[in-house]
Amino acid sequence: MRRHDKLFIGGEWVAPAGTGTIEVISPHTEEVVGSVPEGTTEDMDRAVAAARQAFDHGPWPRMTFAERAEVIGRLAAIYNERQGEMAQLITEEMGSPISFSNLAQAPQPLGMLQYYAELGTTFEQEEQRPGLFGPITVRREPVGVVAAVVPWNVPQFVTMTKVAPALLAGCAIVLKPAPETPLDAYLLAEWAAEAGIPAGVLNIVVAGREVGEHLVSHPGVDKVAFTGSTAAGRRIAAVCGEQLKRVSLELGGKSAAIILDDADLPASMGFLTMASLMNNGQACVAQTRILASRNRYDEVVDAVAGMVNGQAVGDPADPATGIGPLVAKRQQDRVEGYIKIGMDEGAKVVVGGLDRPYDRGWYVSPTVFAGVSNDMRIAREEIFGPVLAVIPYEDEADAVRIANDSDYGLAGTVWTTDTEHGMDVARQVRTGTYGVNCFMLETNAPFGGYKASGVGRELGPEGLNSYLEYKTIARLG
Repeated sequence: MRRHDKLFIGGEWVAPAGTGTIEVISPHTEEVVGSVPEGTTEDMDRAVAAARQAFDHGPWPRMTFAERAEVIGRLAAIYNERQGEMAQLITEEMGSPISFSNLAQAPQPLGMLQYYAELGTTFEQEEQRPGLFGPITVRREPVGVVAAVVPWNVPQFVTMTKVAPALLAGCAIVLKPAPETPLDAYLLAEWAAEAGIPAGVLNIVVAGREVGEHLVSHPGVDKVAFTGSTAAGRRIAAVCGEQLKRVSLELGGKSAAIILDDADLPASMGFLTMASLMNNGQACVAQTRILASRNRYDEVVDAVAGMVNGQAVGDPADPATGIGPLVAKRQQDRVEGYIKIGMDEGAKVVVGGLDRPYDRGWYVSPTVFAGVSNDMRIAREEIFGPVLAVIPYEDEADAVRIANDSDYGLAGTVWTTDTEHGMDVARQVRTGTYGVNCFMLETNAPFGGYKASGVGRELGPEGLNSYLEYKTIARLG
C-alpha cells in the first residue's frame, strides 16, 4: 500500500488545500493499492505560482543548456539505477504486463532523459547569421511555465516527452498526472529532488478534469502540453486559442498495418504482436486495423487469430503474461461496448468476444474481427483495447487509400519482404510515425500526428523546439 498525503509544490512536500483523496485501484485485483491527495484549484494556483517564481526569478532559465543538461543527467542516473522499481509500480497501478513495463514503460522515459541530457551538451542558445545590413543573432529562450497534462496508459513515457525537453529548454513545469496513475509521478518527484532540480521547476498535483481545465486556462501558464483523447484535445486547443497560448497536442489514433502479398506472415506476426497489442491494446499508436489483400485474406485472418490466441492473458505481474487487464471498469465497459458494436455491424468474431476470461479484474477477451469494412465504427473509432479488425483491400493503391481513409494519422506499418518497396508505401501514408516490418519510437526523431491525431511534435530536437521561443536581434555597427 502506497499512501501519500502531500503534494509536491515549490520543491517541498506540502499539505493539500482540500481533504479529498484519490484511491488507486489495481486493475488485476480490484483492490486499493495506494492513495494520493486530490488537488484543488487552490493547489493548482499554488503550483503555478511556484513555477512562475522559479521561471521569473530563479536560476533555472538563466543557466546554460549545458548546465541544465548536467542536472538532467543526474536525474537520468537515478532513474537508471531504479528503473525496475518504476516498471513494477506502473504495472501495479495500471495493469501493464511487467514484460512491457520492463521493455518500454520505464526504459523509454530513461532514454529521453539521457537523450536530452546529451543534446544539451552541444545545443547553442544563440546562432549568428549574416543579415542584409549587419549581423543577426538568433536567440533561443524558454517558453515559460508549462502545464503538462498526461494520461494513464504510458504515464512515465508521456510525462517525459514533455518534462525532459521542457527542463532542458529552461522552463518551469506543473505536471498533472491522470487520477488513475499518480503513483509513478510521486516516485519521479522524489528523484527530481534528489537530482537537484531547483525548487519550483517541477511541481506535481494530481487532480480530476475540472481542476485540470483550471490549470490549462490559468493566466500564469505560457504553454500547454497535452496527451489524451481527441475530444479533450479539441477543448484544450479552444481554450489556448482564446488566450493565444502555446499548445502541443498528442491525441488519438486508428493506425493501419498494411500486409502486402509478399509478406512473410510468421515473421510479420512476431513483430505485429507488439505493434498491435502493446500495453493490452491501450496505446494510441497501436496497429488495430490490419489490411490484407483479398488474395491472402483468409490466410492473414488465420495468422492474426493465431497471434492473438498465442498471448497469455492474466496477472500483469507474471512475466509470461502478454495481455493484462484494462485500467478501469469504465474502460472494460467501453471496449466490450465496441465488441458488441462490431457484432451488430455484421463483422465476424474470429477470436474472443464478450465472454470475459476472469470474473475478477477488468479483463476483456482479446478479440479479432474479420469481414470488416473501413466504414464500420470498429474500423473508424479508437477502441483503446485488444480489439483488431482485419480489413480486405483490392490492390496496393486500395490499401493506401484505406490506410489514409481515417480521421487520424498517428502511426502505421507496412509488412513486406521488399524493404525498399515498403519505403515507397510508407511515403504515401499520411501519418506521423511509420514502420517498415517494425514499429518503434526513436528518442532522436519527431513523434506526433497528422489530422485529428494532434498538433506539433515531441521527441528529437523538434520536441525541444516546441518549448523554445525564437528571438531575432539585429544590430548595426
